[in-house]
Amino acid sequence: MAYTVVWFKRDLRVHDHAPLVDAARQGPVLCLYVLEPSLWAQPDCALQHYGFLRESLRDLALQLRTCGATLQLAVGEVPEVLARLHALQPFARLASHEETGNAHTYARDLAVARWCLQHGVGWQEWPQYGVVRRLPSRDRWHARWQTFMQAPCLAPPPPASLQALALPWRDAWPVPEAVGLLDPHDPPLRQRGGRTPGQAVLHEFLQQRSAGYRGGISSPLTAPTACSRLSPYLALGCLGMREVVQATQERQIQLNADDEPLAPRQRQGLAAFMSRMHWHCHFIQKLESEPELEWRNLHRGYDGLREDDWNPAHFEALQAGRTGWPMVDACVAMLRATGWLNFRMRAMLVSVAAYPLWLHWRPVGLWLARQFLDYEPGIHWSQMQMQAGTTGINTTRVYNPIKQAQDHDPEGVFVRRWQPHLRHVPDAWLLEPWRMPADVQARCGVLLGRDLPEPLVDLAAATRAAKARVHALRAKPAVREAKAAIVEKHGSRLLRRGSKGHAASAPDPQQSLEF
Repeated sequence: MAYTVVWFKRDLRVHDHAPLVDAARQGPVLCLYVLEPSLWAQPDCALQHYGFLRESLRDLALQLRTCGATLQLAVGEVPEVLARLHALQPFARLASHEETGNAHTYARDLAVARWCLQHGVGWQEWPQYGVVRRLPSRDRWHARWQTFMQAPCLAPPPPASLQALALPWRDAWPVPEAVGLLDPHDPPLRQRGGRTPGQAVLHEFLQQRSAGYRGGISSPLTAPTACSRLSPYLALGCLGMREVVQATQERQIQLNADDEPLAPRQRQGLAAFMSRMHWHCHFIQKLESEPELEWRNLHRGYDGLREDDWNPAHFEALQAGRTGWPMVDACVAMLRATGWLNFRMRAMLVSVAAYPLWLHWRPVGLWLARQFLDYEPGIHWSQMQMQAGTTGINTTRVYNPIKQAQDHDPEGVFVRRWQPHLRHVPDAWLLEPWRMPADVQARCGVLLGRDLPEPLVDLAAATRAAKARVHALRAKPAVREAKAAIVEKHGSRLLRRGSKGHAASAPDPQQSLEF
């Protein structure tokens, strides 16, 4: 009997799922998720991702059950699993969403394509985001993104229309060690996986929390509630990007007719949030168009800038939250506990690593990939390079951790929450505690060098030297000349124009990722 295998990857839902809907129209369907040991052995995976995935798969299994289908779990490498299925009961079609993941999933997809070709199986992929495979030019990318986002969301196939298959075997869920997972990082306060909690987060944000989005997403104090907190659900596809965009637009329409006190702030917040939805796909498109940016400098003229100066002591101190800069160490502590940090604080962490600590972005990026529950390769690696200054097309972005604390945690609430040993340090010394006189240290019960690490480097001097090295390289004619090709391939075509065709004033940096 001919049937279609629907291969779920990072699209763990039945709502707006084109491969599932199309397969249901064609005939019998087998719904498959493959747990790949080689994928979980990669250096960007952590236990928190494994736990979030399992929770999301449980939710997906319940969703499929309402459609009259069963989720088939298989453990192994995808070509081997497909071969096992094909030997047991041959199938003619494989259906899935496109995936823009890490280098490993890219190589795996190539291997799956070869297997399908060898066995006469037709593999059809559908876009999941506004990302265009084999994009010839960025010129019309925004229009294509809008077209995709405005297309109707697909309803799940009803049970009467879905001829579901279930095979007589089912692999058990393996312990993390059995799939090669090495990093035990699993924050106790992380978000839980699945479409059901994702929908609850979306509803709460659209109905209430969006009022704090504009103006609230920069400070680590307000960001946990002001930000949408949808990123982990989008990263695993528990929620579809198109449904989030359309739900936001529907809420905006409601708010336009609403005269409630919070309506103006919610309208502003959702407008800013919509711009972030566009940027989400804009960044992923970069990795889709140039997979190498995951492991090599986007601008090759920056090769060798930091690679030969690796300082393991600096990296170990950063990972341990022992840099000596309270705002940096507090952010690391929050990551350990929650698996999440707002965008500005993420940028600050990378900036501190790249400039005063002079660490190459790739090892730092792998560490942060394991720390971030919402790790999305396309966004992650583009941002790592942008903050490290190796894209060649962005202005130098250096975040001073002392100034960031002054601007976004002026009373030290965030620092004291995540650095409890500093709770009794007076405000005058909190952001630069290494300057505390010995008698003040004694009264506070903290001792520099024992309870309190000294800064790894002189912040001002190290930052100044790092910027000088980057700017000297950037000034070289060959480096300047190569910039145009990068802009042509990856640069946004969205130019804000004034009424007479002149460039409008720069957007609020809080609302734009400026890339």
